[in-house]
Amino acid sequence: MATLAPASAPPLVQQFLEDARVTVDRELDRRLAPPADDPGRLVAAMHYAATGPGKRLRPAIVLAAAEACGGTRDAALPAACAIEMLHAYTLVHDDLPAMDDDDERRGRPTVHIAFGEAIAILAGDGLLTQAFATLAELGPHAAPAVAVLGRRAGARELLMGQAIDLGVAGRLPSGPTPALHHDLAAIERMHAAKTGALFAAAAELGAIAAGAPAATCAALGRYGLAIGIAFQHADDRDDAELLDLAAAAAERMRVLCAEARAELAPLRPRAAVLDALAAWMAARA
Repeated sequence: MATLAPASAPPLVQQFLEDARVTVDRELDRRLAPPADDPGRLVAAMHYAATGPGKRLRPAIVLAAAEACGGTRDAALPAACAIEMLHAYTLVHDDLPAMDDDDERRGRPTVHIAFGEAIAILAGDGLLTQAFATLAELGPHAAPAVAVLGRRAGARELLMGQAIDLGVAGRLPSGPTPALHHDLAAIERMHAAKTGALFAAAAELGAIAAGAPAATCAALGRYGLAIGIAFQHADDRDDAELLDLAAAAAERMRVLCAEARAELAPLRPRAAVLDALAAWMAARA
């Protein structure tokens, strides 16, 4: 997105995001390499979805959170891959004709255009299930990691946000829900569920992979939720329907990022990347 392009980030964040992207992409490529026997090119579609153009911001947060808690990138890499697989699944399904009906994403055909609608559905399902299988590699930390991702990606958070969005667009059988463009609180409820939930999961998973105590995992979850909402406010700047809320949204970005940075106080100086990321987002308000 233009408002949060990595090239505009401070050097610390820019370098970390680039290093994380290269590391995660290499691992995703390895994990999702299509086999010789790939009926319907199902695994190829999963690989296409998960390794396409993108900043890999969510897996980068996993790695940064793990390091902030004294863990290593290697130990957190399965969790970083899991969050990106799950994120990719949401994009595959969001693009389907029954949802947003998009033919292009990030400059190339969407999965259902490139592979067909049926395989796209299966590819999304495959990425979702593979995400949880990958978390199983966290050993003694696997159970809490699975619980966190299941909660954050489930019907009370991420999927609820998508359902709210579909309602606003008038794509639910019950008809459209009221427009959100005059209600910042309602917009933030959708942002918290649809976008903030996976940011929160990313920060929590990094802490869990590092073996951090429950209180620290919860604090990082609050950090991730706050910057996730701020991230979506930045993304909304080009939405004509929300221009009347631009000033209020910018102020909320600053407040949310300040709250996020406050959650990192016990982890400084190891949380320098996470702190710089939140400061960068606030500066874009």
